[in-house]
Amino acid sequence: MASPLKDPDVIVVGAGAAGILAAWRAATLGARVVLLEKTDRVGTKILISGGGKCNITHAGSIQDVLKGFRPNEARFIRPACHRFRNDQIVEMLTSRGLEVMTRPDGRIFPVDKTAKDVVAILKSYLAEANVDVRLEHSVKGIEVADGKVTGVKYSSPGVTEATLNAPAVIVCVGGSSYPNSGTTGDGWVWMKTLGHSIVKVTAALAPMYLTQESDVLASRAGVALRDCVLRARFNGKELARWKGDLLFTHHGVSGPTVLGISREVAEKMREGAVSLEVDLVPDRSFEQLTAEAIAFMAEHPKRLMGTFVDGFAPSRLVDAILESAGISKELAVGRLDKKSRNRLITVLKGWPLGNVRAVPLEKGEVVAGGVSLDEVDPHTLSSNRIGGMYLCGEVLDIAGAVGGYNLQAAFATGYVAGEEAVKATFTKR
Repeated sequence: MASPLKDPDVIVVGAGAAGILAAWRAATLGARVVLLEKTDRVGTKILISGGGKCNITHAGSIQDVLKGFRPNEARFIRPACHRFRNDQIVEMLTSRGLEVMTRPDGRIFPVDKTAKDVVAILKSYLAEANVDVRLEHSVKGIEVADGKVTGVKYSSPGVTEATLNAPAVIVCVGGSSYPNSGTTGDGWVWMKTLGHSIVKVTAALAPMYLTQESDVLASRAGVALRDCVLRARFNGKELARWKGDLLFTHHGVSGPTVLGISREVAEKMREGAVSLEVDLVPDRSFEQLTAEAIAFMAEHPKRLMGTFVDGFAPSRLVDAILESAGISKELAVGRLDKKSRNRLITVLKGWPLGNVRAVPLEKGEVVAGGVSLDEVDPHTLSSNRIGGMYLCGEVLDIAGAVGGYNLQAAFATGYVAGEEAVKATFTKR
């Protein structure tokens, strides 16, 4: 049976990436820290990051990392990212036996281990720093008196409601993506009640559902496109693009390219329909593909059209691509006229996938929106509304690109919040 909770110096709410770093940093500076997590485990979102492999952070300079965020978000997290750099979280992990690799796109992953190993190492830091980690302790609200935080109300197994007092509370409860992981948007309700502005929440790093018929989607489910370019269009104009892999699902599309443009698509869908198209051969121009087609036609005039398209796309997609170009799959290559050839090349450079039906908020790795950045001090992560309260991680209006950026933002803001909470608390004594 767990020992009763004693009032600490710092309460950290939420044991995700930001909460772990906040609690650990505060404890290493001598604070008595209680870390409250409403689920039965630590680091749930870390465990599912990178498909369970854990994209720890993004490589390169701090400026490279900041490029993964919109300008206002980059300005906000810049101080934190300089105080807790990407190489520092890597050092924390590698110093305890984790081997990492940096992919060509800058993403840093464990070599032969998984997200479980990353979380295990982070838990060892919490234990070493004597952080009092309390699982299945669900915070119900932040207690405030005279404009200053005084603690939290919580419930736990066997305890309907109790109050834990502390002069500093760090809120790191995440957003509302993957609600089964415990991120159900609780923090935004608390913050709004306490006078903070909440920027409208939008899906980010999420899959997209298409308007295609279910049998069409089912026929493509599981097929992957490698190194393609996915483009989103609004009223015929390009809205966003991303190069990488794409995966067809039973509902539409997913994968890095889809996650990479999902925020822009979700935002624009408030105004009207957004369509998707994919460049199957982005490394070659229209003219180069035309030359290849002419050469193939001359060398293999009796082959059917599918044999040519098969060189640029998975076999399960060949018929659909030809149909989009208005070309019969039974047509011999040598009988393809110039007009039809141009249509085919056009489709290979921009195959229409249809309109986006939805960008599901709950399926995103992160969400955009949250507590307005204008109401939080970027140097201390302290609330400008409530004294002694600190905000970090996904509860803030921050959503970086796919590639380890969001975990880095969470680690860095958590670290700074933990440090600043202790500075302020100990100064008051």
